[in-house]
Amino acid sequence: MTRETERDGSPGVPRSVDVARLAGVSQKTVSRVFNDEPYVSADVRRRVLEAAGQLGYRRNNAARSLASGRTRSIGVVTLGTALYGPASLLMGVERAVRDMGYALRVVNTMEGDPAGLAGAVDSLLDQGVDGIVISEPIEEEEAGGDLSVRLSVPILVLGSPPPFTASAVLAGGGGADLMAQAVVEHLLELGHRTVHHLAGPQRWYAAKDRLAGWRGALAAHGRDEPPVFEGDWSAASGYSAGQELAADPDVTAVFAANDDMAIGLIHALTEAGRRVPEDVSVVGFDDIPVAAHVAPPLTTVRQPFNTVAQEGLKRLVHAIENPQAEALPASAPPVDLVVRASTQPPPPRTTPGRRRHSASRTRGAASGPPLPKGGSSTHH
Repeated sequence: MTRETERDGSPGVPRSVDVARLAGVSQKTVSRVFNDEPYVSADVRRRVLEAAGQLGYRRNNAARSLASGRTRSIGVVTLGTALYGPASLLMGVERAVRDMGYALRVVNTMEGDPAGLAGAVDSLLDQGVDGIVISEPIEEEEAGGDLSVRLSVPILVLGSPPPFTASAVLAGGGGADLMAQAVVEHLLELGHRTVHHLAGPQRWYAAKDRLAGWRGALAAHGRDEPPVFEGDWSAASGYSAGQELAADPDVTAVFAANDDMAIGLIHALTEAGRRVPEDVSVVGFDDIPVAAHVAPPLTTVRQPFNTVAQEGLKRLVHAIENPQAEALPASAPPVDLVVRASTQPPPPRTTPGRRRHSASRTRGAASGPPLPKGGSSTHH
């Protein structure tokens, strides 16, 4: 079959009626196929898609938007950062949005801007998005704790930013506390008496969540909770904390809240003559690409960024396109502990009952009262 031509003799833009004629189906059936509606047989769907491919047909999203009152766009609010966790999650969200036939609108916020989150949401609403993904990993303390925003579109919250009131509020990307618990249990099963923790900055929900998981696992096993060191996600802060941890001979296992800090920690321990893992086992979090290639290869938690993004966007699009239907259920994220060479059983205790050395706090280490219990998030 040849395409209809314009008056100047050039091929015209293929229409759904052309696809229907070539596939031997009705125009309504073509619409059902491209809207991914049920009650279309696999054979009919295949014929329609093959005909569309042969003709070079693309559905007219602008016309669909006018008919449906939707723009077929999804907005994303995310922190403007190159850190591995937020950047990886944003890439996963972008792929999932485009795979579902929607356009993407991204607004970055900046750390320390108290109006960043609310302003970003307002900007997306002004653009007429059909739904919003909030992937904002930082607590906005300066805003007085009241960033509640009323939204007329469904919202997907990845992590635990401030509350929103919307036509549908979906949560996703939780479970980092369970991942942290798996780290502690792995180290305790190896025979370590307790596990020290190098936490991330406590304005980050991810850091709070991992701290809560570490704390809960130690309590569940009746183990002592050592003082917490707080870094800033950088290898330099891990190195600084590692210098102090290396001076304490009772330290045999450390859980760092991300891989970069774990790598800096290993550097400091090795420099101080504390072998990893013979003297001190170290576990990170995220499974950044270089984690498998440091010396020793790093035991860490692999975060399911793509799975979180795909499932979350599927649920968000369902809420957008089926506003009267019940929300799709969320599944628990997998716990994927990648065991490599940076962990092993602790060395024999040569001086039982030795009193734990109390390290002073310097840059990269927590100071003042104990860090808060609890918290929630997904990503860093």
